[in-house]
This record gives sequence, structure tokens and C-alpha cells, in this order.
Amino acid sequence: MASGGGRGQRAYIGSFTTAGGRGVLTAAVDPDGGALSVLAAVDEEPDPSYLALSGDMLYAVSETDHGAVAAYRLDGDRPVLTGPPVPVGGSGPTHLSLHAGHVLTANYGSGSVTAVPLHDDGTLVDGPPAVLRHRGSGPVPERQGSPHAHQVQPDPGGRWIVSVDLGTDSVRVCALEGGALIVHRETALRPGSGPRHLAFHPDGDRAYVLNELTPTVTVCRWDGTAGLLEPVDETPVLPDGPEDEAYPSGIVASPDGRFVWAATRGPDVLSAFAVEGEELRRVATVPCGGVWPRAITLAQGFLYVANERSGDVTWFAVDPGTGVPRRSGSVEAPAASCVVLG
Repeated sequence: MASGGGRGQRAYIGSFTTAGGRGVLTAAVDPDGGALSVLAAVDEEPDPSYLALSGDMLYAVSETDHGAVAAYRLDGDRPVLTGPPVPVGGSGPTHLSLHAGHVLTANYGSGSVTAVPLHDDGTLVDGPPAVLRHRGSGPVPERQGSPHAHQVQPDPGGRWIVSVDLGTDSVRVCALEGGALIVHRETALRPGSGPRHLAFHPDGDRAYVLNELTPTVTVCRWDGTAGLLEPVDETPVLPDGPEDEAYPSGIVASPDGRFVWAATRGPDVLSAFAVEGEELRRVATVPCGGVWPRAITLAQGFLYVANERSGDVTWFAVDPGTGVPRRSGSVEAPAASCVVLG
């Protein structure tokens, strides 16, 4: 366990070293108030902008032109690099997740998805990874002239892989077969919406796609047997204001399935939604406590927000009855890009 040895829970914060970040930060988590206290930092690899935990292993992308993924052993409060980073065969990896003995990365710059195999001990296999290159474009030429994969993750049943592509206004459903990524189906979303991230409802029958180019959430039905994603509704993220100055970033759903939260850069806010069947109803929009909230995560009743441009992580207690977040505190984390807890 990442929080083993009786030392309490830990959080890990990714950051952009090229913008003054300190690499991967380790923070203690207060068990009562959710507060973070930074304990250490490791900066062996550039721009570890997104992280994923699995047992005593921590994985990080290196969001560079020569994209790579690194694996760390969680030993004490300073993650230990287990070996050289492994190239992902794509540029600008922005997201990663774990699936069936592989690390999956979404490579924004090259518009591709990669599967890097793991050894039994969780370390990376150093060899040519499986790469699936997306095809297509969208109607916003400055952002959608080519594919831009922004997120990749397994579905709740663990059978499929879904990749969200901002450049092609689509979500691809893939399978990992014999170490190769195979497209099963591609779901088209509204042209020009620019899908960025997706969160599944805990029941496994719905998914919420957060769109960056038009600040909305697309509610989709999800059929995990057929591997079918079907858009059914679209909800504005913000109550008002100019859409061309708002850039949604991260989205999470509550474990009980009653609420969904989204972060939006520009106005720098968190929006809370109540889940009402196949629709979302916005119940509140509150300041995120910083500038340019790049990613959010939910853990034990607290929302954690990585504010890239103000260089901090803020946390919010969530009202269990209404879903409304209330700011509780912050900690300095230069060029913060994501937070994971384990």
C-alpha cells in the first residue's frame, strides 16, 4: 500500500518542471480535515504532468516532445525511480492509466494512444510499445487540425479502453489484444466541442465527457457488453459568461453516483452537478481557490484541485447532501498539474 507502514495516507502531486515545478511532490494527508503538507520532491524526469498509482508503484508521464513514462517505487516519502523512462512512441503524453498489465498513455501532440507492458513486479518493459494512431480532424483549425488524444482509461468492467480525442471530437473504444490496441468503435460528439476528459458513473452505465472547446458536459449511455458509447444530453458547465474564455479541464463523479464535479480554467471555478437520471443539473459554481485548475480528484469527501498558474493545490470539503464544495485550505505546489491519493 502507498500509505503503508503506519505513516498515514500520502498524496502525490505532478507538475511542469519547465514552468518551475519541482517534479513529483509527496504530501502527507490529514485524516480529519484533508489538508496536505508537502514532505519531499523528486525531479529526475521532466514535466511529470500526470500520475497514476497502483499498489506500491507510482507512474508518471513525461509530457515532452519525446514522450515517455516513468515508474517509481514508493519507498518512504521519496518515490524511487525503478529505471530509465520508457519512450511511448508519441509526443506530449498528457494522461495515463493502468490496464491488464500495461500502462496506457494518451499522447496529445501526436494524437495517439500507447500501451507499455509491465513486468510482474510493476516495472516497465523496455521495448517497442503498442501505439494506436488516431485519424481525423475537427472544425476549429487552430485546435483541431489533427488528432489530439487527451485521456485514456479502462471502462468500469475492465474489458474496454476508451480514449478521448479533442482534435477529432470523438471517443474511441478499443481493445487490448495480444499486446496490440485495436479500435472497436468510434463515437462522434458534437463538432467543435473538443472533448478532453471522461468520467464514468459508478453504476457503469453512463459516462460524462467534459468538452474543452465548448464548455459543456456530454452525458452518454455506456454499454459495457457491446462497448457502445451513446451521447444523450449536453449540459453547460457555467451559468453564464463568454464561452471563448472558458476551458474545462477535469471531471469526477462521486462514489455514490449522486454528483459530478468539473473544473474550468479561465473563470477558474468548480461546478457541481446533481445526477438526475440521464441528465445533469448544475447546483453550484464556486471559485477554485487558484488560477488555471488543470485537474481535480476526489478522495474521502474532499475535492483536490491542481492550480497550474497560481502554483498551488486547494482542497474543498463537499457537502454530502448538496454536493456543494467549500474551500478548506491550500498548499504551495509550483506549476501543479495533477494530484493522486493512495
